[in-house]
Amino acid sequence: MKLFQVLKYKKIILLNIFLTLYVIINLIGGERGLISYFEKKNIEKELKKKEFHLSKSLESLENKNILLSEKMNLDYLDILYREKLKFGKKDEILIKLR
Repeated sequence: MKLFQVLKYKKIILLNIFLTLYVIINLIGGERGLISYFEKKNIEKELKKKEFHLSKSLESLENKNILLSEKMNLDYLDILYREKLKFGKKDEILIKLR
């Protein structure tokens, strides 16, 4: 009788140890563990930075499109001609600084 009680007690202890180790290992290193959590946080930060830069770029392009399409801003159009086509008037001298 004593032998069965000792075996039952040891089974319970071993089972508790294995379950505790399983939970701790999965909490730290599993797919949904702490390490994976911090990696996903870093990826999220990088994606937010990229989204911010892309939204600024899109906003700039939309402003340039508005300047060319709705009111036809002649000053902006003149800047584009001079930059892209290297266009100037007869008595002007063009100096490239870049």
